[in-house]
Order: sequence, then C-alpha cells, then structure tokens
Amino acid sequence: MDGYAFSTRVRVRFADTDAQGIAHNAAYLVWFEVARVEYLRTFAGGYQRLRDRGIEALVLESFCRYRSPVRFDDELDVHTRCRDIRGARFRYEYAITRGNELEPVADGWTAHACVDAATFRPIRVPGWLVDAMGAAGSSRSSQSSPSSPRAARSSSPSSSGSSSSRSSPS
Repeated sequence: MDGYAFSTRVRVRFADTDAQGIAHNAAYLVWFEVARVEYLRTFAGGYQRLRDRGIEALVLESFCRYRSPVRFDDELDVHTRCRDIRGARFRYEYAITRGNELEPVADGWTAHACVDAATFRPIRVPGWLVDAMGAAGSSRSSQSSPSSPRAARSSSPSSSGSSSSRSSPS
C-alpha cells in the first residue's frame, strides 16, 4: 500500500467475531498491536530491546475507523508506519486491507510515549530508535513480516466508529 513501508498479515479468528459474525471492534486494536510489535522487530530489534534498556513505550491514545466489516477467516494485511516523533512521543498509523482489495477495511493510529521503566517519567525517544524508524519510513520497497506471503516470496538472507483507550505497554 502506498505510503507504508511495512505490513504484517493476520487472520480473523472465530474468537475475534461478535454475535453478528463480523470482527468485533476491539480486535482491530489487537491487530494494531501485532503490527507495531512486528514493525519494531523488523526495524529496531524488537520491543524487548527497549525494555532491556529500561524503557517502556506506553499507549496514550488509540483511534480506529471501521470502513467495511471483516469476517471469520478473512486474511488481512495491517500496513504500518511511524510518524511524528517528537521528544518522548511518537505515533503509529495503520491501514488494514483484505486480500487483494486496495481500499482499506479500517484505518487508525496509536499515540505512544517513552517512559523510564522504573519511574514512568517521560524520556526522549532514543536516538537509535529514531534512526531505525526513519530508515523504515524511507524504505522504498514495502517490507513485510515473515507471516506475510509477500515476505515469503521475497525473503533472502539479507532481508465505522472509533475507540479510544489507555493501555499498558504495547
């Protein structure tokens, strides 16, 4: 998807669906989390690298716009990019597409802040993380996590409504 350097594939589980047989609104926030964890693993050495350095990245806000329903067993690509890195804060943006469809079935964002793990006081986003996210954003070819068929094909040794919530580190 244009403007996104990364995507990861998820499949709608039966547990993700509601009484109407469509994915429950909360499932989208879980898919956002799956995508950002894979994004960090691909470009910055993983979320654990932050934690090993005494840093947590808290979710401050989340937003999701539901455009078209998805159902059990649909395969979705969660396209992800990081933007607006300023001080302690940064923001991930997401667009979810189904199969070969070009139009997103949902889009949204999550806002984050880096904090000291011991004190939970805000700290600047580390320079190495800013550099990794900058490199990810300037990547010309779309990268995918290993769970995506696009990654499997191109892998090589070098290779509507809204929801807001506060959350623990993710």
